Amino acid sequence: MSNQGILVCGEIAEGKLAPITLELLGIGRKLANDLGQELNILLMGSGIGNLAQEAIAFGADKVHVADNALLQEYNSDAYTAVAAKLCQKISPDIVLLGQTDGGRDLAPRLAGRLGGGLAMDCLELSIDPSTKLLVQTRPVFGGNANARIVSKAARPQMATIRSKTMAPAVRDDSRKGQVIPVEDIDASTVKVKVLERVKEKTEGVKLEDAEVVVSGGRGIGNAQNFQVLRDLANLLNGAVGATRAACEEGWIPMTHQVGQTGKIVSPKLYIAVALSGAMQHIAGCSGSKCVIAVNKDGGANIFKIATYGIVGDYKEVIPALSQKLKELLGK
Repeated sequence: MSNQGILVCGEIAEGKLAPITLELLGIGRKLANDLGQELNILLMGSGIGNLAQEAIAFGADKVHVADNALLQEYNSDAYTAVAAKLCQKISPDIVLLGQTDGGRDLAPRLAGRLGGGLAMDCLELSIDPSTKLLVQTRPVFGGNANARIVSKAARPQMATIRSKTMAPAVRDDSRKGQVIPVEDIDASTVKVKVLERVKEKTEGVKLEDAEVVVSGGRGIGNAQNFQVLRDLANLLNGAVGATRAACEEGWIPMTHQVGQTGKIVSPKLYIAVALSGAMQHIAGCSGSKCVIAVNKDGGANIFKIATYGIVGDYKEVIPALSQKLKELLGK
């Protein structure tokens, strides 16, 4: 049987369709329309039957619901087994996942089981009108260039997408679709059990969800000086990020690290303060819509990707910016 259709591996957060799932449905619907094929989504969890109609409203034609206590928490063994079995059954031409903690774990496992061609951390997806193949655009060389990747032979064509790079699906409650239960989940495939999940305590907006991120680097100098960045971030209802160097110095927890080995962020505004702009860091923030760099070294690499740049001492620039914002915002 030839591969047909698109499958989205959806994610659920706090009993709702996660924001990344809406982005996956948005791009999945567009690709499905371009190919004239069906859009499927797989939802895995426990007590999630009420979300099937939500997925249909957001563009899915068929919703495959794996509702089982074994799937309440993300588990590599269980989720891979369920997703692989469904793919073997419906033979999708394209499989889409999020570039999230779960997606980054599941995608390569699934590709290995299916023999699919996988491109990770994609910023754009489209269909080549002549070949009808999936064109996947992803950053390379630390975000300094983008590569376009096509899987000519391996099937399914697989991609993970970076959060906040795709337009989320628009809800339409008049849409009709089919809900298909996924049963026969084999408990013997689960070799690892989640004993406890400790939720990270965060103040304000989560780094990966923030529309404004203010990040500091080694040039901040010490932990106390990060308060200047927190003050600015609070004014903008944003979050504070940091380079690996600042985190390794112990000035700010590792959970705030932005970069290839940290968190990937795509805010509307990224303010890079006293950081040089190493390729590893740029890889984590290159999806930002607007970048403002503040550095006293006019030759710093960060200015190469900055939309706007300020050459100066952040200890003077950032407080002045915060004061002006307070005046404009009436705070």
